[in-house]
Amino acid sequence: MEISIKEKAGYGFGDFASSMFWKLFSVYLLYYYTDVFGIPAAAVGTMFLITRIWDTALDPAIGIISDRTETRWGKFRPYLLWMAIPFGIAGILTFSAPELSLTGKLIYAYITYTIMMMVYSAINVPYASLMGVMTADIKERTTLSTFRFVFAFAGSILVLATAEPLVNALGTSSKGVNLQTGWQYSMMIYAAIAVVLFYFNFRWTRERVSPPKDQKISLKADLADLSKNKPWFILLGAGVATLVFNSLRDGSAVYYFKYYFSDQQAFKIPLTSIAVGYSTLYLVLGQGANIIGVVLAKPVSDRIGKKNTFLYAMLVASALSCIFYFLGEKNVALIMTLQVLISICAGSVFPLLWSMYADIADYSEWQTGRRATGLIFSSSSMSQKLGWTLGGALTGWLLAVWGFEANMVQTEQARTGIRMMLSFVPAAGALLSAIFIFFYKLSDAFMLVVSRDLLNRRHKETPIMEQV
Repeated sequence: MEISIKEKAGYGFGDFASSMFWKLFSVYLLYYYTDVFGIPAAAVGTMFLITRIWDTALDPAIGIISDRTETRWGKFRPYLLWMAIPFGIAGILTFSAPELSLTGKLIYAYITYTIMMMVYSAINVPYASLMGVMTADIKERTTLSTFRFVFAFAGSILVLATAEPLVNALGTSSKGVNLQTGWQYSMMIYAAIAVVLFYFNFRWTRERVSPPKDQKISLKADLADLSKNKPWFILLGAGVATLVFNSLRDGSAVYYFKYYFSDQQAFKIPLTSIAVGYSTLYLVLGQGANIIGVVLAKPVSDRIGKKNTFLYAMLVASALSCIFYFLGEKNVALIMTLQVLISICAGSVFPLLWSMYADIADYSEWQTGRRATGLIFSSSSMSQKLGWTLGGALTGWLLAVWGFEANMVQTEQARTGIRMMLSFVPAAGALLSAIFIFFYKLSDAFMLVVSRDLLNRRHKETPIMEQV
């Protein structure tokens, strides 16, 4: 069945909303905590590790719960409605900065960020799982995934293009610029947009693929099936490494331009007094290039397969990231060019990653006769969170190791370290991702046969192939 453009757009709205927050967290939250809220970088790195590991462990539980949810709206769609407002409120609290002691600030950050990530899991795991039940067509899934990530990167572009100017504008008063107030008011605007988009995400989508009618609910059986699913483990490793690569590059970018570049302003918007900094230009170019990668993912993967597209993209991204280290402040054009090329590679991977998880859900049902869409898709969210956790923690720790001090002139060691965090360190993550995906065995041709067999089973026809 071909899904309408309206429904594909409705599905994309969910990741537009999620990605606004995700990109704010991955790019600005460490900077917000160190340079605005006043928490040491090493303490933030440890906080990221502790809170995100708990949150990562929560994802499979959300997947299990959503698999067992029965409503007139389906298993996964209701969470888009139920959790939308809590999602927005948690985001506002995360970027609020009450006047507290250092200990009080740490406690506040731990509590609000933990709540934010729990709510993020509660809405994002069902959202991700939704793709697996909207259609059984593997080509349509790749198209859905493409829509999803075009909207996701559009949401990222929105916040990256507007965050710094919006924070400065909303934080400006007769007493000067109050960044704490600017961030809080800005998050109120982004939160309102997210709530509205999740509502239409709920209204415009439908669930069509159900578990086998004779399937009995058994957590033990679901976990046992997952433990034997080798492609799941491989894709989990590739997903974690890919997110380490991305979160390191995102989390280091603001520091790179603030402390490595003597000139912060790239240009002024014509007919206004609004200045666009190099960090904003760099990040927006990256998100625009991500969209190009997303759009290219389907035609390229249709030609050479999902696995090969993923593999080559990560190898190229790793090589180009290494070159990044050797560029300096005078090589702005080359820096921006490399950002575009690396981001095209990174953008092409994400729709493939989520489409491949849908394939794994089909493969698991074909192999075992049981379907646990939420559990399998929660692993994709888990890999995303774990990679983000490791990348975010590493960013904070490495800044501390190299002697970073917020709002100070940095030592040469710290400046070199920040360059490493945009080059060799993330390059290692991209290379590790390529190594994992090299061992992935579910080819597109094989999955086409699996899909046809499952369709026959669902229509109680004779299977066209035997299980092996």
